[in-house]
Amino acid sequence: MKKNIQLLDDFVYTVMNRKRKQLAEQGQEMEKEDILSRFLLEKEKSYSNIDDKYLRDIILNFMIAGRDTTAGTLSWFFYMLCKHPHAQDKIAREVQTVIKMQDGEGKAGIESFSDYLTEEAINSMQYLHAALTETLRLYPAVPLDGKCCFSDDTLPDGFDVNKGDLVHYQPYPMGRMKFLWGEDVDDFRPERWLNNEGIFVPQSPFKFTAFQAGPRICLGKEFAYRQMKIVAATLLYFFKFQLWDSSREVKIRTMLTLQIDGGLHLRAMHR
Repeated sequence: MKKNIQLLDDFVYTVMNRKRKQLAEQGQEMEKEDILSRFLLEKEKSYSNIDDKYLRDIILNFMIAGRDTTAGTLSWFFYMLCKHPHAQDKIAREVQTVIKMQDGEGKAGIESFSDYLTEEAINSMQYLHAALTETLRLYPAVPLDGKCCFSDDTLPDGFDVNKGDLVHYQPYPMGRMKFLWGEDVDDFRPERWLNNEGIFVPQSPFKFTAFQAGPRICLGKEFAYRQMKIVAATLLYFFKFQLWDSSREVKIRTMLTLQIDGGLHLRAMHR
């Protein structure tokens, strides 16, 4: 374990030193700004309490909490779209409409597509946002989570907990409870997240717990949505997807994150 921890530390500190060197060479004229650059620049301020260990912890958080969770959710998302082609086509049409509003023709090429994914464009993809959220309801990135009690307390149902107790909750079964989501709880239906005008309407984070809730809600929630929407919009604009083998049963591989056992094998066809 110590050897593995040291290996991670060495990698992270190498990344930090490489970025420091890059910033020193570029000065204030950075071509692309990233979160590590921001923290490193903040660290140089005399009043900053940021040290290298703090920066290491931030980077590890992004690596561990932000990689497998997002990748796993995108796998389940494309699996659900292959099982529900009408939803896949609806998202593709939405993306095409948004891009057409940006370039006037809706014929963006692969090289220029990212130029049209502006803040406004990403935020206007309401059905895509709903489909990703519906995927997270059924297949939350972290199926089992827990919190440690900092003090003695009593839960709303009268159950007493003591300081130091570990309280677990399970987003996976919670997303499939009829008394929370209705009789169609097992159906993949992005429309449940949209109002009559097609605008996304969020649910209470204590009901939809994929990102946790309260003061400890996931800090990377909006970043994760943005990342997934960019990847999904790009792929669905250019390609149509089908399961490689529709007769193969997809099984869950439960680890810290919810993964598809053996990976997801798809056919990609140009639109």
